[in-house]
Amino acid sequence: MPTVRVDLGDRSYDVRVENGLLARAGSVLTETGLRGKVAVVSDTNVAAFHADTLLQALKSAGYSSSLHIVPAGEASKSMKQAEALCSELAESGHDRRSFLVALGGGVVGDLAGFVAAIFFRGIPFVQIPTTIVAQVDSSVGGKTGVNLPQGKNLLGAFHQPSLVLVDPDVLTTLPSREYREGFAEVIKHAAIRDAAMLDDLANLDPDSQVLPAELIARNIAIKARIVEADEQETLGIRALLNLGHTIGHGIEAALPYGEMLHGEAISLGLRAAMFLSQRHAGLAAADARKVLTLLQHFRLPLQLDSGIDPQRVLQKLERDKKFEAGKIRFVLMEKAGSAHLSHAVTQTDLAEAVEILRQPYLAD
Repeated sequence: MPTVRVDLGDRSYDVRVENGLLARAGSVLTETGLRGKVAVVSDTNVAAFHADTLLQALKSAGYSSSLHIVPAGEASKSMKQAEALCSELAESGHDRRSFLVALGGGVVGDLAGFVAAIFFRGIPFVQIPTTIVAQVDSSVGGKTGVNLPQGKNLLGAFHQPSLVLVDPDVLTTLPSREYREGFAEVIKHAAIRDAAMLDDLANLDPDSQVLPAELIARNIAIKARIVEADEQETLGIRALLNLGHTIGHGIEAALPYGEMLHGEAISLGLRAAMFLSQRHAGLAAADARKVLTLLQHFRLPLQLDSGIDPQRVLQKLERDKKFEAGKIRFVLMEKAGSAHLSHAVTQTDLAEAVEILRQPYLAD
């Protein structure tokens, strides 16, 4: 089955994609040489479906483990929850010889990875992502972190996992809305690096919740190659992964945590990015329409709810990490499968793009 190597020198690791992998996680971990007591971090939703399977797999492989469950939802990505988790680990007898396993979606992965980065000044951790967003995006690349009231992911650390285990079978337990929201990130990856994948995605049934391992691995490989080229986002290459995220994060931050799913906000951000890419990067209307039609195919939102204050979205945008010294860094597409980082987008452009989102999307 597919394995994607993330080549980062002494921080390199594999992303294994295989149906039924969760039940074999213990034996796979022993192959990596990871030893010591295991701290499994999950949330109240995921643990109910998958924690027992993982704990039994660890036990069968000879690992001693403890389970730590956080409340499901974006609100758990906080310093308060990170501190509580660190205290739990210490009370459970974990030390620098332990390692952590993150079992869950992006929230769990980001939080658990951050805890792994700071506990005893850093312990190894393994990602077992259970949502599409986490499988193709947040579990790969080593970005960990928590939120502040002022914005998402403003506190964090680069801490690469030792291994990522992707089991497509776990996607069948997701609520339909959470399954479909993940395709915003899948579409984003294809839009910046693999135009042919846009056509492949159009052939998927958005309701089947069966996603081929090969397609997942192919999508992960897009991110892996970008991370290898610019691990800590210092060269402007990794920033390409932010297509749709500048305005998307602004929308997320303008709402109470968890009210809109991450992929739903990114879908809106992608519509704004298509509008600005046509204005500033010469993106053809047909290419923009291909991306937006795909988002519609997976029933992702393309119109901003009338109850969301556009001025609040713009205020949140100004605190986003993608602004440097007040300068806007915005990812634009020049054609399907190709994108670049631009400083051409102005505050006026952003305001106009948010206003466009308030109008129904009508394919031309």
